[in-house]
Amino acid sequence: MATGAARLIEENYIGSGLVRYEYHYVTFGRADGLAAAQAAECANAQGSFWPYHDILYANQTGRDDQFSNARLLAFADALNLEQREFRDCLKEGQSRQVVQADEDLADLKGVKATPTLFINGEKVEGAKPYGVLQEIIDRKLKETES
Repeated sequence: MATGAARLIEENYIGSGLVRYEYHYVTFGRADGLAAAQAAECANAQGSFWPYHDILYANQTGRDDQFSNARLLAFADALNLEQREFRDCLKEGQSRQVVQADEDLADLKGVKATPTLFINGEKVEGAKPYGVLQEIIDRKLKETES
């Protein structure tokens, strides 16, 4: 979502229970994206998905090794995650199945870029300002009332 849009949607729709938000992993077959997604799911197992998500995005370098195993472990350490549990999760591939299921869903729905949102079935591609998303959400909410 566009800068600030996520916060405003959280405040105005999700917090009130009008809207439910789901996050799905999409890596487009990139090895670094796959590693990052699996690490984020391992952080999720410790209740720290969003902080880990945020540290991944803040530390993108564009290099092939941007999400090396050492960096992924360092991010977990910076968030005070239980290192042994996190390391075991990565090593044993515990998160691989969740990430693959999300990849399959993205393929099925024709996701070609991020961000891609689905608002009650309507596909919205690319970062959009809050006003655009608000209009779609309000329209969809009115449709469900009818």
